[in-house]
Amino acid sequence: MRRNSSVDSAVKVRLTASDHAFNVIVDAFMIFILIVIIVPVWSTITLSFRPYDYLGSNLEGMFLPPWHWSTEAYAALLGNDGFLDAFINSFRILIGGVFCALVLTIPMAYVLSVQSLPGRKFLNLIVIIPYVFDVGMIPAYLLVKDIGLMNKIAAVFIPGAISTYNCIIMRQFFLGIPNELKESARIDGCSEMQILFKIILPLSKAIVMTIGLYYGVSFWNDFFHAMLYLSDNQPLPILLRNILLASGMNEYVEINAFGNAPVNAIKAASVFMSAIPMVIAYPFIQKYFTKGTLLGSVKG
Repeated sequence: MRRNSSVDSAVKVRLTASDHAFNVIVDAFMIFILIVIIVPVWSTITLSFRPYDYLGSNLEGMFLPPWHWSTEAYAALLGNDGFLDAFINSFRILIGGVFCALVLTIPMAYVLSVQSLPGRKFLNLIVIIPYVFDVGMIPAYLLVKDIGLMNKIAAVFIPGAISTYNCIIMRQFFLGIPNELKESARIDGCSEMQILFKIILPLSKAIVMTIGLYYGVSFWNDFFHAMLYLSDNQPLPILLRNILLASGMNEYVEINAFGNAPVNAIKAASVFMSAIPMVIAYPFIQKYFTKGTLLGSVKG
């Protein structure tokens, strides 16, 4: 045992002075990045809890003790029908968009990953062309109008239901699954749909969760399409935009609808609450995130 321990100690790598200096620099840089991230987040949180009669500066407000915090802004938001309606509309866009996007992206990526498919290279080219050459805002608007989706929730997520980038990442993941599994399933009489649902998808939980997170963040934060296609049933990003614009313009209905709560606290609370769904979802998907991204980008 002593001999083994002596061998292990001899094998240990000794760090030089330059290695220690490098580690110190890396640690200092990471601490700096952490501070850059934490300070704005903490500032937003404390701003959202400031009482109505607070007179201090923004810097002083960051050190306001929790027992002096007030929930006036959150009570005003949750008690406002406009905010709750916008939150529900955003949630509908999120659920409908992720479901629709995954239902369309998964089969498309699987088809493009079948190497024996006739015309596979041409199909891949057809998929990549819109990624390089965007159709533009006006043709997209006219298309949505002509198919009757104007002022409907589906108009926000159906035009962008398939992302070329996400489809390519998922296709690369499917290409990494051993072809022998698919061939053995075909020999046993499985159809391509059975192969997809019984073999491919059970092995692809990581990439499905990762792409679902990509789509979810995109649809939840989508502001431009909602502003373009919706006049009613507007989601949370539109309401947040109106609140942020209302700081010096009291004629906005949104700012008058929150009672006596501080304007800045209302803005901070709305920004913080809009991030809550993604903050809650990310820890459950984090274990799949890195694996799905890396495995989906390795095989060419």
